[in-house]
Amino acid sequence: MKQGSDLLRQGVVLVSAILAIIGSFIGSGAAGGTPIQNASGGALAADATLIAPAVPAFGIWTPIYLGLIGYAIWQFLPAQKTDARQRRLGYPVAASLLLNAAWILSVQFDQLWLSVSVIVLLLAVLVLTFRITLASRPKNLIETVLADGTIGLYLGWVCVATAANVTAVLVAAGFDGFGASPDGWAVAIVAVAGLVGVLLAVAGRGRLAPAVSLSWGLAWLAVARLTGSPPSTPAAVAALVAVAVIVILTLTLRLRGARSVAPRLATA
Repeated sequence: MKQGSDLLRQGVVLVSAILAIIGSFIGSGAAGGTPIQNASGGALAADATLIAPAVPAFGIWTPIYLGLIGYAIWQFLPAQKTDARQRRLGYPVAASLLLNAAWILSVQFDQLWLSVSVIVLLLAVLVLTFRITLASRPKNLIETVLADGTIGLYLGWVCVATAANVTAVLVAAGFDGFGASPDGWAVAIVAVAGLVGVLLAVAGRGRLAPAVSLSWGLAWLAVARLTGSPPSTPAAVAALVAVAVIVILTLTLRLRGARSVAPRLATA
């Protein structure tokens, strides 16, 4: 019975990855859908809000999708069938893939408020998945890259995407910020994203992948605000400060962890 449930889990992950890839083609406009930046009246375009990253930022999806496909294939191999770590990771990863596809569909059908619910749920699932990777060590470099690395990149980027998505929906709904300036709100939202990056660095003890994708998104947000429209120097400066804090803290924690491991290895 356990063997059958393992095979079911592996199959669900693989099928979910295929559906997510199909969704990504629709979202890019390659399969007849409207590109995300043009869907829902352009609410998620790079020039729609002060929290929207520049278009090149979305190139992060290429390594994320490649990693997810690689993981789906790797975990389907017989050697991973009864692996305890994959048993814990499988269904959360599958859920994240299905939610990813659901988010694309919600935007394609102009359901912006629904897209917020979906992406918040996606973020929660990825936090759970990230915690699972922290609870046990990967067996080898392949698992480190395909499981831990991909999930980390995915989580970091979705943190940025959630902030941008929520802001876009509020702006599209005519939210006036309770009288506060748009620059002030942008700085506050970027500060929250930076705090999330700090929390991920501490929880992950210096894991690089979440810091890379979150910093990537914030850096392109800064580029968009300095070189594109709408401009906002305060938002750009806040984003660059957040990137610096996340990177420095992550590297510091990682180096500290490496130093603490070295003496134990020497005496082992």
